Amino acid sequence: CVSKDSMIKLRAGVVGVGHLGQHHARLYASSPDTMLVGVLDQDDVRASAIAQNYGTQAFRSLPDLLKQVDIVSIAVPTSAHYAVAKVCLQARKHVLVEKPIAVLSAEAQDLVGLASRQDCTLQVGHSERFNPIMPLMRPHIHTPILFECHRLSTYSERGTDVDVVLGLLIHDIDLLRSCHPGPVEAVWATGGILLSQTNDVANVRIQFREGTVAQLTASRISPKAMRQWRVFQPDGCVTIDFQSRQGMVGRRSVGSGGKPTMAMEEIQAGDAEPLKLQLESFLHAVRERTCPVVSGEDGAAAVELAHRVLAAMKVAG
Repeated sequence: CVSKDSMIKLRAGVVGVGHLGQHHARLYASSPDTMLVGVLDQDDVRASAIAQNYGTQAFRSLPDLLKQVDIVSIAVPTSAHYAVAKVCLQARKHVLVEKPIAVLSAEAQDLVGLASRQDCTLQVGHSERFNPIMPLMRPHIHTPILFECHRLSTYSERGTDVDVVLGLLIHDIDLLRSCHPGPVEAVWATGGILLSQTNDVANVRIQFREGTVAQLTASRISPKAMRQWRVFQPDGCVTIDFQSRQGMVGRRSVGSGGKPTMAMEEIQAGDAEPLKLQLESFLHAVRERTCPVVSGEDGAAAVELAHRVLAAMKVAG
């Protein structure tokens, strides 16, 4: 168990200090609530360099690191999430694993069950939940009819160990679920392989039982990045740009001459770092023994729906 005494720092470790994991290390090293005990990476030279940057130790084995920490961030390639997280939970360490929680639904459920049996906090790194624009826009999403979601990125070999559905689209799958549209009734999807060994593009339509429809597009071969939502409701619309952290709320009203019009309100979020907010949320859940904002169950549900999308792609040919 971890003491709730705010004067005691949580001892943190980071497994995988590549593009994203290095920032976990940076934030743990700079947080007044944690002590960065060490880092581990399959590239020993990389681990040593990051350890030197943040005044900590580079470990050569996961068991050695786990002996000295209370909490662990896992930022290894997606295909290794399950194996690494399982070892950490078996050692009774609190875990923040980057998204997706695992590649397979069975693996995700296994981690959820293991965390429960070990009485460990398991949080999944769906960082878009912590984008500062979301708390400002979420109250305006109340009776959605249609979601249009676009998540496009330029090509990089990093992350191509999994399909674009598990690599990119899963952000929007998790965000959609967090808006509580209800149970999924049907899924249609198409995709294509262009540069990697798995689908690089995906177009998905999800029909929810209560009537809401979500149309999602994801691509990791686009000329420029885009992360946008448009949400249509009976009384107006909501637009969210996750990159610029800008939002627009349109409300139906009556203009001059009794003609219907749309009154628009612009919203701009601050520049807080989503990953920092995510780590702070994780630390709070560990100290207070509360359910994380993005729980293991949330992560597992996102993976389950992602596999329904992949299955629909196979049917579509």
